[in-house]
Amino acid sequence: MQLNPSEISELIKSRINELGVDSKIRNQGTVISVTDGICRIYGLSGVMQGEMLEFPNNTIGLALNLERDSVGAVVLGEYTHIKEGDSVKCTGRILEVPIGPELLGRVVNALGQPIDGKGPINTKLTDYIEKVAPGVIARQSVSTPVQTGLKAI
Repeated sequence: MQLNPSEISELIKSRINELGVDSKIRNQGTVISVTDGICRIYGLSGVMQGEMLEFPNNTIGLALNLERDSVGAVVLGEYTHIKEGDSVKCTGRILEVPIGPELLGRVVNALGQPIDGKGPINTKLTDYIEKVAPGVIARQSVSTPVQTGLKAI
């Protein structure tokens, strides 16, 4: 059986078209240390301060300490499965959480995900966790104290 060059070329082209490769380029790094939910990551050169990072098992982290050749990140969730050598990906998104009246009376984790067993929270709005607070003059003054049950002396 002998194939001519045009048949080989067509076969290669068809195989390439069937690949379906995702061409999205993502900045990726490697975990170099993990201690009490804090990870040092090498190789995330384009990461932003406050950016969401994706660890294995869909665990989310927050990039905080940006240094010349490493990044310090806080893991927002279970971190015991993360180990040295694991791959970490940038998401290109600053950390944001859901906001709105749908959250009233619910118990959520640091990412705004429900942990009270009452099902999902369907909010329409999100907001960044790091933002400039309104000035003292622009804010409404406190008229009702928050009752915590603690007395300060």
